[in-house]
Amino acid sequence: MNHLDIQIAVAKVAKYASSESGDTVEVVERPHGGISIVVSDGQRSGRSAKAISNIVARKAMSLIAEGVRDGAVARATHDYLRTHRGGKVSAELVIASVDLVTETLVLSRNSRCPVLVQNGGDTAWLDEDCDAIGIYRNTKPNIVELPLSPGLTAVVFTDGIWSAGHRSGGAMDVAGAANLDEGSPAEGEESAEKGGAQEIADRVLEAALALDQGRPGDDSTVLVVKVGTHQREQKIRRMEISLPI
Repeated sequence: MNHLDIQIAVAKVAKYASSESGDTVEVVERPHGGISIVVSDGQRSGRSAKAISNIVARKAMSLIAEGVRDGAVARATHDYLRTHRGGKVSAELVIASVDLVTETLVLSRNSRCPVLVQNGGDTAWLDEDCDAIGIYRNTKPNIVELPLSPGLTAVVFTDGIWSAGHRSGGAMDVAGAANLDEGSPAEGEESAEKGGAQEIADRVLEAALALDQGRPGDDSTVLVVKVGTHQREQKIRRMEISLPI
């Protein structure tokens, strides 16, 4: 019997010559079942941006852990940042949640960068206009909810990826770099056997770095959430982290 297998992978790098990335990625278990990944991109780069993105990510995590729904989390985090910093700084926020209660992937987005989604063999961009949090009073997230099914893949990224190559006149092709069709498992195959989430995240980041000649012009983060299948009787959860220093 096949069971759903959720793969989550992140690849990130700081702006060239910056000591610290202004992007923050955090993972939190949902109290009623599932997992949420928070991606926050603080205004500017370096330590000041990191301070902002940390404030945003930690607030969002605490609310998710308390059982608050994602749309309300995004709104409350916006209100908190706007109050804390007087409406003078912004952050882009994406929450990707695998909700086991509704059996859906929920994508809550306050970002200029779109999200690339493959679902049922069709590839689409979630690119509805929405504001970053922290500035405008009535800011709200764009939310899309998709049923969990084998092959469903979401690629979330920050503006360092989206703007890669601009200094040299190039343009980043996220969909081409992700090459989601290459990583789609055939029916009955385990998702790890063909282009898993980590491979997709690495391909996108490497393509962006190549456009910037290895010197990224901004903090760059890629998150991939991919649904596959497995036949294992034991449901063992695994996490792997690589942190070059």
